[in-house]
Amino acid sequence: MKTTLDINDQLLANAKVLAVQQGTSLTRLIEEGLQLRLRDAAKPPRAPKPRIPVLKGRGGLVVGVNPLSNKAMLAALEDDT
Repeated sequence: MKTTLDINDQLLANAKVLAVQQGTSLTRLIEEGLQLRLRDAAKPPRAPKPRIPVLKGRGGLVVGVNPLSNKAMLAALEDDT
């Protein structure tokens, strides 16, 4: 299909140079560009990366509690209540 477009002169000149460099036609270059934009527009938007909360507590470990032992951690938790 033929159509008329109003394209910026410098953009058109750059596109013609690129088409020659790539050994393709200006029409094919424009078609490829439109296909890329339409394909990108059809993709669902990316979900934002989830943020992992970080505890910025102070004081460090409780003295006498082995952090490698679940039993010791549970016992310390029970003592705290």
